[in-house]
Amino acid sequence: MSDSIRLARPDVGPAELAAVAEVIESGQLTMGAKVAEFEDALAEAVGTAHAAAVSSGTAALHLALLALEIGRGDEVIVPAYTFPATANVVELCGARAVLVDVDSATFLLDAAAVAAAVTPRTRAVMAVHLFGRPVEWEALQTSVPQEVVLVEDAAGALGARYRGTPCGALGVVACLSFHPRKIVTTGEGGAVTTDEAGLDDAVRRFRHHGWATLGDMPSPGFNYRIPDLLCAIGIPQLARLEELLAARERVAGWYTERLESLLLTPGAAEGDRHGWQAYVVQLDGRDDALAGLREEGVEAQIGTWALHRLGPYRTQGAFPGADRAFERALALPFATTTTEDEVDRVVSVLARFL
Repeated sequence: MSDSIRLARPDVGPAELAAVAEVIESGQLTMGAKVAEFEDALAEAVGTAHAAAVSSGTAALHLALLALEIGRGDEVIVPAYTFPATANVVELCGARAVLVDVDSATFLLDAAAVAAAVTPRTRAVMAVHLFGRPVEWEALQTSVPQEVVLVEDAAGALGARYRGTPCGALGVVACLSFHPRKIVTTGEGGAVTTDEAGLDDAVRRFRHHGWATLGDMPSPGFNYRIPDLLCAIGIPQLARLEELLAARERVAGWYTERLESLLLTPGAAEGDRHGWQAYVVQLDGRDDALAGLREEGVEAQIGTWALHRLGPYRTQGAFPGADRAFERALALPFATTTTEDEVDRVVSVLARFL
């Protein structure tokens, strides 16, 4: 068997290593200057007034809802096809995650289904730019009353743009992730971006045990801080954001050129820019193709989860769009460093199942 092809690989090297070494030599491993430096670079990249870095994308989602004072008695609309963290944080705030179906072709929220799900208890919608494809923002805005907050789950959409506006700057508040499968990584990490100073203050308070200032704790909080060591990795990554996205666009192009006549390939709507967190195709017989790729040393994975198939959300009904997406979505090996020869090998194996 040939060497394996990894599902994902972070694009890190000498610059990140030197940045980490600098932090180690300083002795200030956490709660230091590198966190603020990373936050400033992130706010500039997204185009918001504020960016608060936290320990994970899940922490970012949790803190965003806490900052919005969402809790018991509230409802938050969540796509039925997404990573479970998007719904879990709603439940952990004491609110109810209300699942809504998705367009199986795009994986994104169905605006008409969102409109039908709104009740007097609806406080927010979790607008997930899944795998990096921007949500149809204007359609989503018109599907809910003005007082319902659109929370961007932009975990995989750093660098993506909707009609020229960066994802992460579309909503009142947005959440990012820096897991190693994301375009910019800190190993583990996340961030909350917003233009509203009050929301930013609340996020910073909740991430640091609830302290407003030392000795002043208006309410309890968590330890969702991110250390300087990890932010040091992210700073040179952010400086290369356009370069990293261009490399992913190139790899996506290789795949699309070879596969678009054979199965459903991903892409953004006209006028938008995809963030290319992952390259997820759709085909019948996905499980057979997945097993076949793995047998040939090609790491592949399902897209993500149909939430109504998981224990906490089984009672919410049928979601045919999410079912179809879950059963057909296949994530192929995808990274800035994926080579054209590797794409050819992946496609040659996948073609046996088409």
